[in-house]
Amino acid sequence: MNLTPVRNKALFTLAGAALAGGFALSANAQTTDQPQGIYSADDILDAEVYLSESPDEQIGEVEDIVFNEAMQVTALVVESGSVLGLGGREIIVEAGQFSLLTETENDDDVEHRVMLDATAEELEGYPVYSDDWWADARLRAQETWQQTQEGAQSAWQTTQEGAERAWETTQENAQRAWESARDAVSGND
Repeated sequence: MNLTPVRNKALFTLAGAALAGGFALSANAQTTDQPQGIYSADDILDAEVYLSESPDEQIGEVEDIVFNEAMQVTALVVESGSVLGLGGREIIVEAGQFSLLTETENDDDVEHRVMLDATAEELEGYPVYSDDWWADARLRAQETWQQTQEGAQSAWQTTQEGAERAWETTQENAQRAWESARDAVSGND
């Protein structure tokens, strides 16, 4: 496969803050809901992955983390084993379809577990991480960006046109007020 996973240590440091926005979190082995606050992509890579319905049966591990231009997590690449008949493929799990559990051991060693919000049957329908998926994802991101730009331009144009109409109306009303005042003064003579 020709994919180039994001594994640059400097990027991981920068991405740590972005991960906080992309994961639903809980911290400590006592399952408290205290988020860790900042995360290292390096620590999350190779994290064990489980289905929420089978929290004791590992189905794979995190192979890669996919970010958008704003460095927000958009998906995880999960390398699944042959468990559940998945055949050892790399699948895409989009943000919102997983949560990250953080457990701190007695020696302050932090372990992450990724819990997928899917059944084994649903998981079979997840997209496979491939050159085609990557090309499609890039195209969708570019199209979304283009639509966002067009929407912003349209909003700006609408605002500008509205401001011009408001200015013209204000000028017309000011002219009428001036004429009314002038006529009132002229009529008093």
